[in-house]
Amino acid sequence: MSYFDEAYEKTMEHEGYYSNDPDDPGGETYKGISRIFNPSWDGWKLIDLYKTIDGFPSNLKFMDNLQKTVKIFYKLKYFDVFCGDELDKNLAMKMFDCAVNLGTYRAILFLQKSLNVLNRNEKLYKDLFEDGSYGKKTHTTLKTYLITDSSELLAKLIMIQQGNYYFETMRKSPSQEKYARGWFNRIYL
Repeated sequence: MSYFDEAYEKTMEHEGYYSNDPDDPGGETYKGISRIFNPSWDGWKLIDLYKTIDGFPSNLKFMDNLQKTVKIFYKLKYFDVFCGDELDKNLAMKMFDCAVNLGTYRAILFLQKSLNVLNRNEKLYKDLFEDGSYGKKTHTTLKTYLITDSSELLAKLIMIQQGNYYFETMRKSPSQEKYARGWFNRIYL
């Protein structure tokens, strides 16, 4: 069973709509999709067209073709990459939100680190190479873990790392503190 629709709705509560914040490293964004990091996304052509129509940017939320483009983008780029359809609801939703906000590399890296600390010094399974890539070994190790252990604990460890990433980001770049409440509201243990 796929939890994508529910994960998508929950994550979109945090993403907002159109933004072009000079303090945001992603620059121009729509529903969390950054033009800097995703310049070839098909939605930018639609947004550029809608910029010429009265009511921009509030008109964007009423453009069904744009909303479908957003949802397809998120499913393919941020949910399917870690086989979200094969996970339980809690873990799928948390992995998806982390991937959307911090990128798939960090979400998968946090998963790998969490699996490694939960393997009882390699008694349950071998340590994974922590490379942020969801390959066959990560998939098999996750499935092995889930046979006997709680996805809830695994999800908590991922969220703890996500929260720590936010702390470190703000310590290095105090201008990012304005995002603190929004970022930390994503951490639900």
